[in-house]
Amino acid sequence: MKARAIGERRVVFEPNYENAVEVKDLHKSFRLPTERSWGLKQAIFNRLRGVKGYKEQKVLKGLNFQIKRGEFVGIVGRNGSGKSTLLKILAGIYYPSKGEILINGNLVPFIELGVGFNPDLTGRENVYLNGALLGFSNKEMDAMYDDIWEFAELKEFQDQKLKNYSSGMQVRLAFSIAIRAKGEILVLDEVLAVGDAAFQQKCNDYFATLKKNGQTIILVTHSMESVKKFCTRAIMIEGGKIVHDGDPKEVSEKYLELFK
Repeated sequence: MKARAIGERRVVFEPNYENAVEVKDLHKSFRLPTERSWGLKQAIFNRLRGVKGYKEQKVLKGLNFQIKRGEFVGIVGRNGSGKSTLLKILAGIYYPSKGEILINGNLVPFIELGVGFNPDLTGRENVYLNGALLGFSNKEMDAMYDDIWEFAELKEFQDQKLKNYSSGMQVRLAFSIAIRAKGEILVLDEVLAVGDAAFQQKCNDYFATLKKNGQTIILVTHSMESVKKFCTRAIMIEGGKIVHDGDPKEVSEKYLELFK
């Protein structure tokens, strides 16, 4: 049986190296079942007939790019283009099928805010639980506890069970905890869309500060306004391939042309 090709994801810490991320000939495929094999006998019969029982879906098809330290890069593309798969490979959730990805520094992903929240615990208890999942000690969480609730604007709800929170309140709390995580590289997935207009403005101010401070950020989004406002560069993916890479305004225009 031929072994499936496996790519490589490496994490290094080279502060004097100019690139924060390097992606070389990156491929990702998934095996989707086409029919079920009922038992060993059916599986053997299918193999003898040349029936694989699955089809291979190629999501990423040879991506190549580099991200320098301090760049704020927007990753854009239509649904199904492959951008979320790329995001999860960067975060280490998926492994590449082929190719190489190099992460230079500590990467913190903001992908699914609130993962690890327990609805039967209070907001207070969930803050400490989520903080522990991010690697913070109780002492560290004590020091940042008040700031978390002030940013989320939910302090009066801290002793209520999380299941009584609206979905928007949960996301605001999760985001307020997540931004306390410190990393050289931040990977963001549509987090600019959390909360009401006032809270979104607070998030915008936060990201503007990160940009001013030279933080390396990768933002996956459908918001071209966010791309033009924050990003120093944009990459557009279509059909699992990079089709545009460059000025955020120009890439945003190319993206919007897809829907005309």
